[in-house]
Amino acid sequence: MLRIRNLKCFYSRIMAVKGVSLSVNPGEIICLIGANGAGKTTLLSAVCGLLADWSGQIDFEKKSIKGLEPPAIVRAGISLVPEGRQIFAPLSVFDNLRLGAYTMYKKKAHAAVQQDLESVMELFPILRQRQRQPAGTLSGGEQQMLAIARALMARPRLLLLDEPSMGLAPMVVEKILEVISLLRSRGLTIVLVEQNALAALEVSDRGYVFETGAVVLQGEAGELLADKDVKRAYLGKDYGDFYDAG
Repeated sequence: MLRIRNLKCFYSRIMAVKGVSLSVNPGEIICLIGANGAGKTTLLSAVCGLLADWSGQIDFEKKSIKGLEPPAIVRAGISLVPEGRQIFAPLSVFDNLRLGAYTMYKKKAHAAVQQDLESVMELFPILRQRQRQPAGTLSGGEQQMLAIARALMARPRLLLLDEPSMGLAPMVVEKILEVISLLRSRGLTIVLVEQNALAALEVSDRGYVFETGAVVLQGEAGELLADKDVKRAYLGKDYGDFYDAG
């Protein structure tokens, strides 16, 4: 579904992504793990058209998306849940969701929008209860649910999630991960960027480990969970000792 070849991304003269190649197959959850500043968010920005200064090849469903503006990429079937949520705080929850459906409104698919509103509120019932509240009054976890729901309103076939667990309580993180797994079971393909490597690998099919703008390791999620270097660098000593003992 998504094929990236020799991607190089730049901020001025600084190369933030250094010749990365990766693939995402339909129906998979792929995680990108690594330290802050490793290039994961930059890669997502290039895929979404938010970063213009890049070279290489990005194909979505066998078509190049190079040169497309972000609205065209959303219409093509890719939605981003950005790091930090970036909801429209003064607007109501309901209006944030409607903004996520702007491509559907342009198609005059009003009935489909109403159907999708019902669907995301079933997925996150708290949003139905809070739909008239200003989005900025929601808790951090509720804002993350809103950000995911807003992205789903565009009916993506590929969902990009950038640090969805950041700053959230463990119980909320568990709920978010459950929803991610549920969405995959419904046929949605997902790329998950996470510093919480354990959580990411436990819900993913495959993973790519990033360091300083490059992929240094890739493989099945179970293989990465068992890899000593990954455990030492990203999963913590306690987890590694437990895993070895088991």
